[in-house]
Amino acid sequence: MSSLRDRPQSMAQARPGAVMLPARPEAVPLSPNDTALIVVDMQNAYASPDGYLDKAGFDIAGAAAVIGQIAQATEAARSAGVQVVYFQNGWDPDYVEAGGEGSPNWWKSNALKTMREKPELEGKLLAKGGWDYELVEALKPQSGDIVIQKPRYSAFFNTSLDSVLRARGIRNLVFVGIATNVCVESTLRDAFHLEYFSVMLEDAVHQAGPAFLQEATVYNVEKFFGWVSNTADFCGAIRQAPPT
Repeated sequence: MSSLRDRPQSMAQARPGAVMLPARPEAVPLSPNDTALIVVDMQNAYASPDGYLDKAGFDIAGAAAVIGQIAQATEAARSAGVQVVYFQNGWDPDYVEAGGEGSPNWWKSNALKTMREKPELEGKLLAKGGWDYELVEALKPQSGDIVIQKPRYSAFFNTSLDSVLRARGIRNLVFVGIATNVCVESTLRDAFHLEYFSVMLEDAVHQAGPAFLQEATVYNVEKFFGWVSNTADFCGAIRQAPPT
């Protein structure tokens, strides 16, 4: 049995033939055939004026810039043969999937709390089939993309995500979307525990709440759960990958 000192000292040594993505705390090797670009909850609810976050009093001013960065990342990913996976967060129009009063989700979801405080919004926030639930127009899925609906913050909870990724041999996940400190971080943490290598593009995610929450998640990812890069470096690196 080899000792730790006999094993590869970098991921590049462990995974030859991949392109190197500049990242912190070190560069990450990526191959298009084992990488997915994970687009988290880019719905009107989270990224559009009059969407749920906006109505609940969160600052969404940074969402427009994030949409532009994600558009660049998805274009580069598709051209390189990287699987693009979209998430949609929400529930059925009657909110049965939200869990009811016996679920902590019922009490902690700001969308549900906002509707309880403003009865005129009932049935409008994060309800499947409604405008709030839909993905923003600028980031509509294209042929070959995968869309996964999720009822909680983490997309690994009660969804087919893990099976969909493993069936395609995907081990590397590149995260973009909203909200950095909620659904992005929740899913990325679960990915770590399921043995996926995760990278977050820090200029293609936006937090729900004060700016320090973005900084906290970036720190958590870089130090404990994955790697941190940016859109320009991702696009530049993945476009150098050999065709698959």
